[in-house]
Amino acid sequence: MAYQYRFERVLTVKEREQKEAEDRYRDAVASFEKIAQKLYDLLRKKELMEAAQADEMKSGISVISLRHGQHFLSNIEKSISYQQKLVIEARSNMQRHEHRLMERNIEVRKYEKIKERDLKQHIQLAESAEREQMNELSIVQFMNRRNR
Repeated sequence: MAYQYRFERVLTVKEREQKEAEDRYRDAVASFEKIAQKLYDLLRKKELMEAAQADEMKSGISVISLRHGQHFLSNIEKSISYQQKLVIEARSNMQRHEHRLMERNIEVRKYEKIKERDLKQHIQLAESAEREQMNELSIVQFMNRRNR
């Protein structure tokens, strides 16, 4: 008799959910990395601008140029603040998807473990039935030889 796992459809659904969770997690990680890279670029731009302004201050700078630089730095800081909020949201989104993925992995492993145990039990029952059949066959052969 062929082995048929009773929860095969459930396992298939759980595996599909796991794949979907993996895809969503991968997308969330990519989104986080993209947003974090933008934040890094802004921080780097600010750092370079501050360094350039410090150099210009040493050699002399016009007031208008200083004012433009300060205005530019102010705008970068606003952008950095906004980008930091986006990074925090993206990180929490990524962590939420990671948690869901871990839950799906656990569910799939549970059903695979049940399948494994069920298969072992099926094999043991099949072997037991085969041994019993062989015993009956041996008894019949012995009785046939004895009756001759």
